[in-house]
This record gives sequence, structure tokens and C-alpha cells, in this order.
Amino acid sequence: MKLPEQTNRYCPYCKKKTKQKISVAKQRSRSTTHPNSRWSNSRVRMRGLRRGTGNLGRFSKPAIKSWKRKSKQTKRMTIMYTCSVCKKSKGIKKAIRASRINIGEKVAK
Repeated sequence: MKLPEQTNRYCPYCKKKTKQKISVAKQRSRSTTHPNSRWSNSRVRMRGLRRGTGNLGRFSKPAIKSWKRKSKQTKRMTIMYTCSVCKKSKGIKKAIRASRINIGEKVAK
């Protein structure tokens, strides 16, 4: 996917249209963004299943089905817009699924 280096866009902090620099946000690991997601260690500990003596309900992960083993071809990438006036960044609401995002290339309109 090709994107320009800068674009004219509304800044919610300045409350007007300004020139904004486009960049791609760094991908974070699942554990830092969703610490209490299903089957995470911290969530299991909160439920009182990992530590202590005794049976504790024999916590185990469910068996992975064959159709669930397939991995996605592309990763979701969040595009960040940095205002040139107030220098604050704002991300898009939903990340774009693309194999590669090229910033600063010629975009035909």
C-alpha cells in the first residue's frame, strides 16, 4: 500500500486542518496490550489456577483444531498522523491489513 509522506488532515487538538506527517506504529506484543486475554498466564493466576498446592481444577489449554493452525498472511498496521503545528499524534480508528506500507512514494490520484 502506497501512502504520501504528508497530508492535509483535521487535527482534533488544534481544531483545524493542518499538514500531518504519516508514519506506521510499531507492532506491540499481545501480552502488553491485552494482559488479561484468554489463556494468558496473568489471567490464569487471577483465577487462582496456576499457583498453590493441590489439584486446582487441572487447568489446561483446549486442543487446537486443524483449521485454527493456519496463520494470517498479513499483519494489521496502525497508521499514525503527527500534526506539524502541535506535534501531537493521532492514530486511525481501525488498523489496515496489508503486507507492506510504503510511505513517501508517488500516489496517483
